[in-house]
Amino acid sequence: MSPPTDSATMRVAMTSNGVPIRNIWHMLLYAWKEQRFVGKWKSDIESAPTLDALLSRIIADLVRQRMRIGLGRDYHPHDQTIHGIRGKVDFNRSLKQMAFSRGQAHCHFHTFSSNITKNQIIRSTLLTMAMSGRFGKESKRANDLRHELRSLVRNLEHIELIRLTPETVRRQLQQRDDRDYRLMLLICEMIVRHQMPTQLAGNNQLYSVDLSWKFVWRVFEQFVANFFATHLLDWKVAPQKTLYWPTDGLSSFLPVMKPDIVMEHKATLKRVVIDTKLTGKSLIYGQHGNPTFNRDHVFQLYAYLQSQADQSEACRTATGVLLYPVVKQTLNESVTIQGHQLRWETIDLAAPWADIEHSLLALAESLLP
Repeated sequence: MSPPTDSATMRVAMTSNGVPIRNIWHMLLYAWKEQRFVGKWKSDIESAPTLDALLSRIIADLVRQRMRIGLGRDYHPHDQTIHGIRGKVDFNRSLKQMAFSRGQAHCHFHTFSSNITKNQIIRSTLLTMAMSGRFGKESKRANDLRHELRSLVRNLEHIELIRLTPETVRRQLQQRDDRDYRLMLLICEMIVRHQMPTQLAGNNQLYSVDLSWKFVWRVFEQFVANFFATHLLDWKVAPQKTLYWPTDGLSSFLPVMKPDIVMEHKATLKRVVIDTKLTGKSLIYGQHGNPTFNRDHVFQLYAYLQSQADQSEACRTATGVLLYPVVKQTLNESVTIQGHQLRWETIDLAAPWADIEHSLLALAESLLP
């Protein structure tokens, strides 16, 4: 059966280490466990000139949707001098200010308001992207997007602007009290984590999300793990599972073994260890120009397999897979070493999304006899 194709024309971007990627957004949705949004914003995904432009367009759309049904609200603390009395009176401060003589009191109270941290994060993110997001070389299109973001910032003028930090966003994500906000806050967090110092005096930051190797490597790893966990219902999928050395003694110098994915088929107990490698060099070349597998990758995967061989029959015959992106060449190789099948596979991240899904599902199907 031939894989499905997508005739839409999309831009293919390159990571900082030369890996072509066509659809980082759907990979992000799986990495964030927000795959319910896969299939939305199709035209924006296909036409966005930069990742900044795509993220800004999507968060703007999400904010407008939320404004139509009402922004999230909560009790917001106030500490101020007011006419009359509200909440708890701070008598010491009121006396020092001689507030009582003016019919005032310094009070601590709460109001039920939309001026809360998660809305402040979103408005502040919209403003920073309007000011410094990289929206491509097409000036009219970039200016239209900046105008749209600034318009939303003005519409949210009752929401305070705050200094954005990854910790502030992460605390809001940990609350998990409003599912509608999670994707917006995840986008905000990613933007904040990619802030860079500018040449301007003071504490200025440039907000821009690019396809750095380290960023995309982490997304690729989480995407594959969560994709399999979502679609392979006959398998137990454990991302980042710690494996332990079969040693009688303990040493703090032994490296931690934590493969990207450990899978176990529920019916057959077949065990598979997968390590993703976001590199443009799935093969390396020796001094005589002969291509070989990357020895470090092979030794690492072999250690994951052989160190667990005494645990069970499934571990003794476990399969290991090194999964690379396609860069100029594809790989579909395998060898058997001491009862373990070692496989080298590639997935074309520059392909249409339907083809990527098909390739991953075909790989999973091939893991069983």
